[in-house]
Amino acid sequence: MVISEPSVQSLFLVAAVNGQQLGSATGFIVVRGEQPYLITNWHVASGRNPETGQPRSNTGATPDTLHVPMLLPPRQDRIEWKSTPYKLLNEDGSAAWLEHPHYGRRVDVVALPLGRVDEGFELHPYQLESGAPRLRSQVSDFVNIVGFPFGRTAGGVFAIWTKGAIASEPDVDFEDLPCFLIDARTREGQSGSPVIAYSPGGPTVLSDGSLAGFNGPVTNLLGVYSGRINERSDLGRVWKSSVITELIDGGVPGKGTLMP
Repeated sequence: MVISEPSVQSLFLVAAVNGQQLGSATGFIVVRGEQPYLITNWHVASGRNPETGQPRSNTGATPDTLHVPMLLPPRQDRIEWKSTPYKLLNEDGSAAWLEHPHYGRRVDVVALPLGRVDEGFELHPYQLESGAPRLRSQVSDFVNIVGFPFGRTAGGVFAIWTKGAIASEPDVDFEDLPCFLIDARTREGQSGSPVIAYSPGGPTVLSDGSLAGFNGPVTNLLGVYSGRINERSDLGRVWKSSVITELIDGGVPGKGTLMP
């Protein structure tokens, strides 16, 4: 069985409060200084609209836990996952995640320190400082959003790949925030998905315009998807991968309340 690495790097998240499911989303893991972090959107972890601070659920409830199926080591040609709960709140009720040190919840991305991770799990993190060749990622170039639309999987807990095109200059901050736009038919459940430039191998155009040939896949993490700019548009925001390093290194505790 041949499985593309990004299909297992994306994690299926179930947000719950007091054991009751509120919704599903997507996340992925990065490792910084040997500490693993779960990356997803602020609105997924808080259960609130990042612009208004209001609960997204019509019940008014917000999550206290993310349930994450974690990959187990394969055996006898079988691939299995084990659902694992990760607390979103500390004992004093404060948020357990980190958010951007300058923009706060205006950057719709959080990093949840996972603490001790069961050694029986297989972690497949994205590399923040990857040595992989840089694929061309310019306006009109295709990207992949790897996640779980409508809470669906591609079998087991393998992610579903959605293709889109870069719709704004990726080196220019859209609305003066560290994000850019893609044009893609994304739907609920894909919030928190990694957005990647991906080549399965063979002749590939690099960021400097040169052509290179690869014997295997090459993946570049471009950012974190957080949803469409409005319900009528297929344009969606992608928060640049640089914000992940900034919010982890900045170490600002998150806010799950209405506080600005």
